[in-house]
Amino acid sequence: MRTLFHYPLCPFSRKVRLVLGEKKLDVSLENEPIWKKREEFLDLNPAGQVPVLIDDYQGHPFCLSESQAILDYLEEAYPETALLPKNIQERAEIRRLCHYVDGKFYQDVTKKVVYEKTLKRLMGEGGPDSKSLREGTLNLLPYLDYFSWTLEKHHWLGSETLSFADLTLAAHLSCLDYMGNVPWEKYPEIKEWYMRLKSRPSFQALLSDTIAGIVLSPTYRDLDF
Repeated sequence: MRTLFHYPLCPFSRKVRLVLGEKKLDVSLENEPIWKKREEFLDLNPAGQVPVLIDDYQGHPFCLSESQAILDYLEEAYPETALLPKNIQERAEIRRLCHYVDGKFYQDVTKKVVYEKTLKRLMGEGGPDSKSLREGTLNLLPYLDYFSWTLEKHHWLGSETLSFADLTLAAHLSCLDYMGNVPWEKYPEIKEWYMRLKSRPSFQALLSDTIAGIVLSPTYRDLDF
């Protein structure tokens, strides 16, 4: 049985969970309190970050960290359900979008909102910074404009087929949606795309997540919102 060390509101953990779900790979989830810096976990990943995947591939236990490296590994090890297009140019575009979301979008939006509302307190670094929260909320809007424009050209994000790019962005938006920080009504293209993803079996485990001390958005679990 493979094991994923994760934190429920970590977008990088969530995208790995979505990919595992799409590939129909069973996994045991271990909620890792990274702020505690457990020695056993640091032995697996000295960086002290989630996600960390342990897989028994062809009889050989294998430990891997860093979310995009995990996705690339899963795509090569379990190619039956492909999550990268066959076209080489489209594959490059999907990788660019993943890097864009995990890098710039995370720094400008997800980190400013999710970290301030959750991990900051758990890590003993004080209460939320209202300035950072406002910045993250405002920064979200031009990104949603861009992703709406992207979806006008394709059925999915950057491609006609579901890919890593969709699951990566959905993972980040689902963290924000958990706390009610996405203005869905202003972005119908994004909302319709997210509803399609939210209805997939791979998404159901995320919708059942509960995090102590964090108020759940009333529409977070609604498939038709």
